[in-house]
Amino acid sequence: MSGDDPGLAAQVIRLATDRRARIAVAESLTGGLLAAELVSVPGASIAFSGGVVAYDTALKRTLLGVDGGLLAERGPVDAEVARQMARGVRQACAAPRAEAAGSDPVELSEADFGVATTGVAGPDPDPQTGQPAGTVWLGISSSRGSRAVELHLGGTRAQIRASSVEAALTALLDELTLQT
Repeated sequence: MSGDDPGLAAQVIRLATDRRARIAVAESLTGGLLAAELVSVPGASIAFSGGVVAYDTALKRTLLGVDGGLLAERGPVDAEVARQMARGVRQACAAPRAEAAGSDPVELSEADFGVATTGVAGPDPDPQTGQPAGTVWLGISSSRGSRAVELHLGGTRAQIRASSVEAALTALLDELTLQT
Protein backbone atom coordinates (compact mmCIF):
# COMPACT_ATOMS: atom_id res chain seq x y z
CA MET A 1 0.00 0.00 0.00
CA SER A 2 1.39 3.40 -0.94
CA GLY A 3 1.46 6.39 1.34
CA ASP A 4 -1.33 7.95 -0.73
CA ASP A 5 -3.61 4.90 -0.50
CA PRO A 6 -5.48 4.91 2.81
CA GLY A 7 -6.55 1.29 2.35
CA LEU A 8 -9.98 -0.16 1.78
CA ALA A 9 -11.00 -0.20 5.43
CA ALA A 10 -10.05 3.46 5.85
CA GLN A 11 -12.01 4.37 2.72
CA VAL A 12 -15.06 2.48 4.02
CA ILE A 13 -14.89 4.13 7.44
CA ARG A 14 -14.36 7.60 5.94
CA LEU A 15 -17.29 7.26 3.53
CA ALA A 16 -19.60 5.77 6.18
CA THR A 17 -18.64 8.56 8.59
CA ASP A 18 -19.29 11.21 5.93
CA ARG A 19 -22.73 9.68 5.33
CA ARG A 20 -23.47 9.23 9.06
CA ALA A 21 -23.98 5.55 8.36
CA ARG A 22 -23.43 2.62 10.70
CA ILE A 23 -21.89 -0.69 9.60
CA ALA A 24 -22.28 -4.16 11.11
CA VAL A 25 -20.54 -7.37 10.06
CA ALA A 26 -21.49 -11.05 10.31
CA GLU A 27 -18.53 -13.36 9.88
CA SER A 28 -18.09 -17.06 9.48
CA LEU A 29 -14.97 -18.10 7.54
CA THR A 30 -13.22 -14.79 8.26
CA GLY A 31 -13.62 -15.34 12.01
CA GLY A 32 -13.38 -11.67 13.04
CA LEU A 33 -10.75 -10.55 10.51
CA LEU A 34 -13.21 -8.19 8.78
CA ALA A 35 -14.19 -6.50 12.04
CA ALA A 36 -10.52 -6.27 13.04
CA GLU A 37 -9.65 -4.61 9.74
CA LEU A 38 -12.41 -2.02 10.19
CA VAL A 39 -11.54 -1.23 13.81
CA SER A 40 -7.87 -0.83 12.93
CA VAL A 41 -8.86 2.51 11.39
CA PRO A 42 -8.63 5.43 13.85
CA GLY A 43 -12.11 6.84 14.46
CA ALA A 44 -13.88 3.64 13.36
CA SER A 45 -16.24 3.83 16.34
CA ILE A 46 -18.10 6.64 14.59
CA ALA A 47 -19.21 4.30 11.80
CA PHE A 48 -18.74 0.72 13.03
CA SER A 49 -21.50 -0.69 15.25
CA GLY A 50 -20.08 -4.16 15.78
CA GLY A 51 -20.08 -7.69 14.53
CA VAL A 52 -21.05 -11.27 15.14
CA VAL A 53 -18.70 -14.17 14.53
CA ALA A 54 -21.11 -17.01 13.79
CA TYR A 55 -18.61 -19.72 12.92
CA ASP A 56 -20.88 -22.50 14.14
CA THR A 57 -23.78 -22.99 11.74
CA ALA A 58 -26.34 -23.01 14.58
CA LEU A 59 -25.31 -19.47 15.55
CA LYS A 60 -26.23 -18.24 12.09
CA ARG A 61 -29.79 -19.23 13.00
CA THR A 62 -29.92 -18.20 16.66
CA LEU A 63 -27.94 -14.92 16.52
CA LEU A 64 -28.54 -13.75 12.96
CA GLY A 65 -31.99 -15.14 12.18
CA VAL A 66 -30.97 -17.29 9.22
CA ASP A 67 -33.75 -19.73 8.34
CA GLY A 68 -33.05 -23.11 9.96
CA GLY A 69 -34.67 -25.04 7.11
CA LEU A 70 -32.44 -23.27 4.61
CA LEU A 71 -29.34 -24.15 6.64
CA ALA A 72 -30.44 -27.79 6.89
CA GLU A 73 -31.20 -28.04 3.17
CA ARG A 74 -28.33 -26.05 1.61
CA GLY A 75 -25.74 -25.69 4.36
CA PRO A 76 -24.02 -22.48 5.43
CA VAL A 77 -22.15 -21.80 2.17
CA ASP A 78 -25.02 -20.36 0.15
CA ALA A 79 -26.13 -17.09 -1.43
CA GLU A 80 -29.38 -16.84 0.54
CA VAL A 81 -27.59 -17.68 3.80
CA ALA A 82 -25.15 -14.82 3.12
CA ARG A 83 -28.03 -12.41 2.37
CA GLN A 84 -29.88 -13.43 5.55
CA MET A 85 -26.71 -13.09 7.63
CA ALA A 86 -26.16 -9.56 6.30
CA ARG A 87 -29.78 -8.58 7.00
CA GLY A 88 -29.73 -10.21 10.43
CA VAL A 89 -26.57 -8.51 11.64
CA ARG A 90 -28.06 -5.09 10.94
CA GLN A 91 -30.67 -5.84 13.60
CA ALA A 92 -28.33 -7.79 15.89
CA CYS A 93 -26.03 -4.76 16.07
CA ALA A 94 -28.75 -2.16 16.53
CA ALA A 95 -27.45 0.79 18.52
CA PRO A 96 -28.54 4.29 19.48
CA ARG A 97 -27.83 6.97 16.92
CA ALA A 98 -25.11 9.44 17.90
CA GLU A 99 -27.68 12.23 18.12
CA ALA A 100 -29.81 10.06 20.45
CA ALA A 101 -26.97 9.05 22.76
CA GLY A 102 -27.71 10.12 26.29
CA SER A 103 -31.41 10.62 25.66
CA ASP A 104 -33.94 8.63 27.64
CA PRO A 105 -35.42 6.27 26.63
CA VAL A 106 -32.80 5.13 24.18
CA GLU A 107 -34.21 4.10 20.83
CA LEU A 108 -32.11 1.60 18.93
CA SER A 109 -31.68 1.81 15.17
CA GLU A 110 -30.45 -1.07 13.08
CA ALA A 111 -27.16 -0.63 11.28
CA ASP A 112 -27.44 1.01 7.87
CA PHE A 113 -25.17 -1.54 6.21
CA GLY A 114 -24.61 -5.19 6.93
CA VAL A 115 -21.94 -7.33 5.32
CA ALA A 116 -21.52 -11.07 5.81
CA THR A 117 -18.89 -13.66 4.95
CA THR A 118 -19.60 -17.36 4.68
CA GLY A 119 -17.60 -19.96 2.84
CA VAL A 120 -14.96 -22.65 2.84
CA ALA A 121 -11.48 -21.50 3.84
CA GLY A 122 -10.04 -24.99 3.53
CA PRO A 123 -7.97 -26.89 3.23
CA ASP A 124 -10.81 -29.46 3.20
CA PRO A 125 -14.15 -29.13 1.41
CA ASP A 126 -17.30 -28.15 3.33
CA PRO A 127 -18.32 -31.26 5.33
CA GLN A 128 -22.06 -30.73 4.74
CA THR A 129 -22.11 -29.95 1.02
CA GLY A 130 -18.71 -30.92 -0.32
CA GLN A 131 -18.13 -27.45 -1.77
CA PRO A 132 -14.41 -26.91 -2.38
CA ALA A 133 -12.08 -24.63 -0.47
CA GLY A 134 -12.23 -21.12 -1.87
CA THR A 135 -16.02 -21.12 -2.34
CA VAL A 136 -17.18 -17.94 -0.60
CA TRP A 137 -20.40 -15.97 -0.48
CA LEU A 138 -20.58 -12.35 0.64
CA GLY A 139 -23.88 -10.86 1.72
CA ILE A 140 -24.51 -7.12 1.55
CA SER A 141 -27.60 -5.50 3.02
CA SER A 142 -28.76 -1.89 3.11
CA SER A 143 -31.90 0.13 2.57
CA ARG A 144 -31.53 -0.76 -1.12
CA GLY A 145 -32.09 -4.44 -0.31
CA SER A 146 -29.84 -7.45 0.05
CA ARG A 147 -27.59 -9.15 -2.46
CA ALA A 148 -24.99 -11.88 -2.52
CA VAL A 149 -21.64 -12.06 -4.30
CA GLU A 150 -20.06 -15.41 -5.13
CA LEU A 151 -16.30 -15.78 -5.04
CA HIS A 152 -14.06 -18.63 -6.11
CA LEU A 153 -10.72 -17.99 -4.46
CA GLY A 154 -7.45 -19.86 -4.58
CA GLY A 155 -4.52 -20.15 -2.25
CA THR A 156 -3.92 -21.22 1.29
CA ARG A 157 -6.47 -20.99 4.08
CA ALA A 158 -4.94 -17.69 5.21
CA GLN A 159 -4.97 -16.32 1.67
CA ILE A 160 -8.62 -17.28 1.14
CA ARG A 161 -9.60 -15.59 4.39
CA ALA A 162 -7.59 -12.43 3.58
CA SER A 163 -9.01 -12.29 0.05
CA SER A 164 -12.51 -12.67 1.49
CA VAL A 165 -11.95 -9.66 3.76
CA GLU A 166 -10.65 -7.59 0.86
CA ALA A 167 -13.63 -8.57 -1.30
CA ALA A 168 -16.07 -7.78 1.52
CA LEU A 169 -14.53 -4.33 2.01
CA THR A 170 -14.70 -3.69 -1.73
CA ALA A 171 -18.36 -4.74 -1.85
CA LEU A 172 -19.13 -2.56 1.15
CA LEU A 173 -17.33 0.41 -0.42
CA ASP A 174 -19.34 -0.11 -3.62
CA GLU A 175 -22.59 -0.22 -1.65
CA LEU A 176 -21.70 2.92 0.29
CA THR A 177 -20.84 4.69 -2.96
CA LEU A 178 -24.24 3.81 -4.44
CA GLN A 179 -26.09 5.41 -1.50
CA THR A 180 -26.94 9.04 -2.03
